[in-house]
Amino acid sequence: MSESEKVENKGSAGVSARAPTEVLKGLGAAQAAGEKARGLPPVHLWNPEFCGDLDMRIKRDGTWHYLGSPIGRERLVRLFSTVLRKDEDDYFLVTPVEKIGITVDDVPFLAVAMSVEGEGQSQVLSFETSVGDRVTVDEGHPMRFEVDKTTGEPAPYVLVRARLEALINRAVFYDLVELGVEEEIDGARWFGVWSSGDFYKFMPAGELVT
Repeated sequence: MSESEKVENKGSAGVSARAPTEVLKGLGAAQAAGEKARGLPPVHLWNPEFCGDLDMRIKRDGTWHYLGSPIGRERLVRLFSTVLRKDEDDYFLVTPVEKIGITVDDVPFLAVAMSVEGEGQSQVLSFETSVGDRVTVDEGHPMRFEVDKTTGEPAPYVLVRARLEALINRAVFYDLVELGVEEEIDGARWFGVWSSGDFYKFMPAGELVT
């Protein structure tokens, strides 16, 4: 959630200083539901009441922080990531009994590894995130490309699930660029990559720096 919204909500629900596992009373139930479904907890089916905001932040580099300090337990971070949901422009941790807002600086996940199968238009790209999600780039999980307005640096993203995206980190992006080709789209030349039969545009070919 935005910082202004956080300040407004502190007066009502407040930001808890307790351990996040104590605040999220339904975390165990959410985990059990995911195990029963042999996948992720079905957060899209749950509509509990909003319980306020938690002083938890996901930074742009994919690290999770609580009360200003990094959360060092990878398994705990993974568990939190499975109950993350985006409603409108805000992010929440959702269990069967509570919905708690957190802050996300950019997008919640970071893609840290890439695998490639095939080549040309038959090429298939897959990414792994820092919290263990694996996603194949296809029609249901597209990539998008932006340029940071402040730094001018490229910012490539891939949709992981249900409106939750991963920023592709710089090292992986360099590998991705090596796979790039030029294609003519609607009469214009574009630089981009193929995956699962779709071409994902990065930038006009004329803007490439050689």
